[in-house]
Amino acid sequence: MSHAILSASGASRWINCNPSARLEETMENTTSGYAEEGTLAHALAELKLRKYFIETGMAKRTYTSELNKLKKHRLWQNEIDSYTDEYVDHVRAIAMSFDVAPFIEIEKKVSFEEYVPEAFGTADTIIISGDRLYIIDLKYGKGVPVYAENNSQLMLYALGAYLEYSLFYGIENIEMHIVQPRLENISMFSIKVNDLLEWAETVIKPNAQRAFAGEGEFNPGEHCKFCKAKASCRARAANYFTLEALKEKGPLLTNEEKAEALQRGAELDKWLGELKVEIFSAIEKGEEVKGWKIVQGRSAGRKFTDTDAAVGKLKEHGIAEELLYERKMLTVPQMETVIGKKDFKEWVGDMVETIPGKPTLAPESDKREAISKRKSKDVFSVISNENNI
Repeated sequence: MSHAILSASGASRWINCNPSARLEETMENTTSGYAEEGTLAHALAELKLRKYFIETGMAKRTYTSELNKLKKHRLWQNEIDSYTDEYVDHVRAIAMSFDVAPFIEIEKKVSFEEYVPEAFGTADTIIISGDRLYIIDLKYGKGVPVYAENNSQLMLYALGAYLEYSLFYGIENIEMHIVQPRLENISMFSIKVNDLLEWAETVIKPNAQRAFAGEGEFNPGEHCKFCKAKASCRARAANYFTLEALKEKGPLLTNEEKAEALQRGAELDKWLGELKVEIFSAIEKGEEVKGWKIVQGRSAGRKFTDTDAAVGKLKEHGIAEELLYERKMLTVPQMETVIGKKDFKEWVGDMVETIPGKPTLAPESDKREAISKRKSKDVFSVISNENNI
C-alpha cells in the first residue's frame, strides 16, 4: 500500500514540525499489534457498512464468508464485533436522519494535492446531504481519547471530500465525527466551508510546502508522540536539557517553575522509555553501545512443563482438584464482553455504577473539567474510607 509523504494522519506532526516528514522518510517502517488490531476493526466496520449501504444485495452467505476470514486473524476477539456495531450504529443514525437518502462513500480515498503536494488519505465514511458534508471516523484505540475538535486529520479528509464533490453538491457546512467505542468517546466538530478553505490556505499550504521540501525548524511538542524519529531526534533531546525557568532566582522554586519542570519531566520519562527500546534494538542487531548490554531479565515466575500431567499426579497423591483451582468472578467489563454490550445493558445496566477516580494532576490541555479544591478533598476522603473498609 502506498503512503503519502505528507499524510493526513501525520498532519499534526508536519504542520507543527515541518522537517519531521522527510526525517521520518529515512527511518524504518514498523507496525504494532495495536495498529493491526485497528486495521482489523476497520475492515469489519467497512464490511458491515458496505452490506448496509453500498452492496445492499450482498448475500448472507457472502457476508458470513467475509466475516469468517476476518475471524481467522490472530488478533480477532469477539468484542471487535460489538465495538464496531457502535460505530456502524452511529453512521446509520446520521444517514437515517434525512428525509431523502444521502450520498454515502465507505473507505473513500480522497486527494488534497491542491494544498499538500502528492497527498491523499482514506476517509472511513463520507455522507453528503443538502449543504452538509459529514466525515465520520472510527478510532479503535483505547490508549488515549481522540477528539474531533480542530482535528487536522479529519479536516484534511473533509478538504479532500469537498474538493471532489463540491461540483455536484452545494456544500456549505462540514461536520466531523470521531467514534472511539472502547473509550465510550464520541465527539463532533462543525466548521463552515469558508473557514476550512481559509485554514487550508493559511495553515496547511505554507507548512506543507516547507515540509515537502524538508525545510523549516524542528519543533518538539505533544505532536511528537507518534513520530518515528521521536527517540533519536536531537531537537527533542535538547528540549529536555534546557529548563530556562530554572535559572538561579532564589533558593526555592516558584509554582511556575515547578509547573514547567513537571511538564518537561513527564515527557522526559516517556522519552527515556523510547530510548531504551532503540538501544535494545541496536544491541540486538549486533551494534556496540557503550555502557549498555542485554542481560537475562528476572524470572517471571515458575510454571509446569505439562500442567495436565502435574495436576494428575497431585490428584494421585490425594490432593482434591478443587484445591488446585481458584474460582473468581469476572470483572464488570469482562462480563460485558462475554455477555454482549446490548444484553448486558438491558439486563443489569441499571445495577452498574462508576467508581470515581482518585483526583489527579493533569495539564491544562486535558479535556476533563477541573474539580474544586473542596471537591477533590471530598473525593479523596471517600476513596480513602472505601480502602479502609
